[in-house]
Amino acid sequence: MPKETGVIFDIKHFAVHDGPGIRTTVFFKGCPLSCWWCHNPESKNSNPEKIESTSMILSGTGKKCDKDIIGREVQVSDVMDELLKDVIFYDESGGGVTFSGGESLMQPEFLASLLKECKKNGIHTCIDTSGYASKQILDTVIDNVDLFLYDLKLMMNEEHEKYTGVGNEIIQQNLEYICEKQKQVVVRIPIIPNITDTTGNILQLGEYVSGLNCIIRVDLLPYNQMGEEKYRRLGKQYLLNNISPPSEERMFQIKEKLETFNLKVKIGG
Repeated sequence: MPKETGVIFDIKHFAVHDGPGIRTTVFFKGCPLSCWWCHNPESKNSNPEKIESTSMILSGTGKKCDKDIIGREVQVSDVMDELLKDVIFYDESGGGVTFSGGESLMQPEFLASLLKECKKNGIHTCIDTSGYASKQILDTVIDNVDLFLYDLKLMMNEEHEKYTGVGNEIIQQNLEYICEKQKQVVVRIPIIPNITDTTGNILQLGEYVSGLNCIIRVDLLPYNQMGEEKYRRLGKQYLLNNISPPSEERMFQIKEKLETFNLKVKIGG
């Protein structure tokens, strides 16, 4: 059944790294993965939650802080009102809307309703996804998705489970199913030093992705430390304190290695 409400935590206008052209990115709240490097920790909890404000309340002790609420329930019509404001930019740039998160597939009925409304209005649609959902859920949305931004992290199932909290079997099965449905996919690989950037993992990823017929490009996303402060404000532990972003040289090495599999590779989203 269509669902007219869902929980999001942000809408970003004029995004240029979440698919082709100028886009509006809608960030859904809730994610089934617990990636150690996640830079949107506020997206993991499905419900609105409190986060320490960046502005301290000046008091006699200096210990008291404001609390902001992250996440809000919205109607399909609320989101569409925001998207329709940007239609002129979509038309001029070949852009559209990207549903991100968190994981938008965790709210499939709400997502399906939004996708249908976008198609009615001629808006190009994209989902940025981990791919961790049932095939039944994927079937409820796939026909109204123009492009998938699909995360692939680790090919070894044990390592994938260690660093993300879930195995990768469903993720790979869904990617193969999307290819069977002849949908376009940009694979996104987060480059996390000493975790996803190992020679073995990169070679396995290259071999696997090159065997799929729907991949239009591979994007390499260098690890950044932007989310570290958010963990502190949420009162959560950050697990990658001692890891620095990969160097430009290392990113180009990985790019060149994947290009040996006849893949089109880009550094950045």
